[in-house]
Amino acid sequence: MSDTSTLRLGVNIDHVATIRNARGGDHPDPVRAAEIVAAAGGDGITVHLREDRRHIRDDDLARVQDATGLPLNLEMAATDEMVEIALRHAPHAACIVPEKREERTTEGGLDAAGLHNQLAPIVSRLGDAGIRVSLFIEPTARQVEAAMRLGAPVVEFHTGEYAHAGDEARAGELKRIADMAALASKNGIEPHAGHGLNFENVQPVAAIPQIAELNIGHYLIGEAIFVGLEASVRRMRELMDAAR
Repeated sequence: MSDTSTLRLGVNIDHVATIRNARGGDHPDPVRAAEIVAAAGGDGITVHLREDRRHIRDDDLARVQDATGLPLNLEMAATDEMVEIALRHAPHAACIVPEKREERTTEGGLDAAGLHNQLAPIVSRLGDAGIRVSLFIEPTARQVEAAMRLGAPVVEFHTGEYAHAGDEARAGELKRIADMAALASKNGIEPHAGHGLNFENVQPVAAIPQIAELNIGHYLIGEAIFVGLEASVRRMRELMDAAR
């Protein structure tokens, strides 16, 4: 178990690249976003290099890595291509996520239990290269236990069900996340969380003591349109700190 008294904020900058790619060219540059995140109190940069390259592109990876001293978390599908890219760039962390070409965003968690044989060599190769492997999973005992068997040092809980639940269901979803964070931590796995978190719903998740990191992207980039990226990140940082 690690010291999780200070909750880390990883900021996903994919959708800066989405806006850039809508017209082609180089503006807005995700590198500039990474620099602003660093200045505003972010603890890490997350990017998802998708199979179809719909937002982050291959040449963005090294540029973003070189732009700040913040650790890079590479979200990636469990494919040979992505493993080779991860090994080449050696990010601080690699978060293995499910990926379907037709989806708008990552829909649900990775079935680490059902995909054990596919994931085992990937987790091993990345880990041997010094890359901290995370599995983006649903907060269920079956998936946490699968992460334990795979030897993954980190799990990131998909918080979409919590974020989109009505008032009655939300308490149950929050308890599920808290229970699974405790289970993971007790078994030596560092729990993270992300997906659908915003200014209004982040604090109950941030208050879960075992959770070490939140990864938030779409909402922060959306808010940045109105208040600027620095103000958006600073406000999220303030809310997370207040919850602890």
